[in-house]
Amino acid sequence: MLQHKRILLIISGGIAAYKCLELIRRLRGQGAAVRCVLTKSATEFVTPLSVAALSGDKVYGDLFSLTDEHEMGHIQLSRDADLLVVVPATANILARMAQGIADDLATTVLLATDKKVMAAPSMNVRMWEHAATVSNLGLLRHRGIEILGPDSGDMACGEFGEGRMVEPTDILAAIQAHFTDEGRLNGLRALITSGPTHEPVDPVRYIANRSSGKQGHAIASALARLGAHTTLVTGPTRQNDPSGVEVVHIETAREMLAACEKALPADIAVCAAAVSDWRVAQEADQKIKKDGATPSLSLTENPDILRTLSQPGNDRPRLVVGFAAETGDVIEKAMPKRANKGCDWIVANDVSPETGTFGGDTNQVHLITKTECESWPKMSKQEVATLLARRIADQFHPPAAAE
Repeated sequence: MLQHKRILLIISGGIAAYKCLELIRRLRGQGAAVRCVLTKSATEFVTPLSVAALSGDKVYGDLFSLTDEHEMGHIQLSRDADLLVVVPATANILARMAQGIADDLATTVLLATDKKVMAAPSMNVRMWEHAATVSNLGLLRHRGIEILGPDSGDMACGEFGEGRMVEPTDILAAIQAHFTDEGRLNGLRALITSGPTHEPVDPVRYIANRSSGKQGHAIASALARLGAHTTLVTGPTRQNDPSGVEVVHIETAREMLAACEKALPADIAVCAAAVSDWRVAQEADQKIKKDGATPSLSLTENPDILRTLSQPGNDRPRLVVGFAAETGDVIEKAMPKRANKGCDWIVANDVSPETGTFGGDTNQVHLITKTECESWPKMSKQEVATLLARRIADQFHPPAAAE
């Protein structure tokens, strides 16, 4: 619950602004007080009247309103809030935030605040991938602003790609995690693996899988939000580096293992990467040419990173969590895997093509420990990450002892 928490919601001018109405409703349902600032362009998508009706508070928008500045100035707006959330965060407002521009009430409040800021980007995929946006996001993350998403999907402009704003439920989950779990993992170190590995066949070809890295990256973000010093070792993905996380980029399974061993000691290890089980025994020095004959590849096993991290020893993390990506009979296959690997928990999920798990935004998992199996409902990968991070925090600080 968010009882008595004060959220300052800054709504900018993007088509996803309509989702703010649902977010306001959900925040109020959790007991939060929501005060809203609309940019001028935001009023082209949602009306101040509808926002005021749902928030139960006055809507602010004019930097030069003498009445507003007398009753509730831009400095006071930021001081009275416990958290600032920019939804949707367009390319324009992200650029102004990054450059410290304060040319309207929204950006002036953001420049004046000393509180935590979250932003949920929403824009066309070309704008999202533009070098200017990439640079601006890097600056914002460096300053501690938490970036939520975006997702991939169909857009209002008719294109498909990354840049679609995460759903209100995902934003709500991040806000809840900020308030309910903040600091629970302070002083602990977490190691996360994510994404696929690419095992070269020759200089231009490789063996890989369909892992997007969304779940592993979300887990790294969730643990960092709880206060853990988090290292993310990731294979090649299109995911952005999470805020507040030390990120190590690798290509192969052997590189991933080396990076993990370098990151030890750690208190927590979550192996969410889809590591290739095999690699080519001898990588070709030159591109293999098609000459009418079918080439034969000799494969050899890659190192088992989960089993290696689970081995007893001084560097073994206090909690090791593995992932079991299966296609059918998920629990039956995952239970012996936990024992075989030597890890403490296994998070099992079905990655059959019809589930849409690989590359998708949702997941349905089963948390398997030494003593029980807990099946979770289908939810967003952000929500899975938040719930798993809380379970991990409970392991180190049982709920009865948590503040």
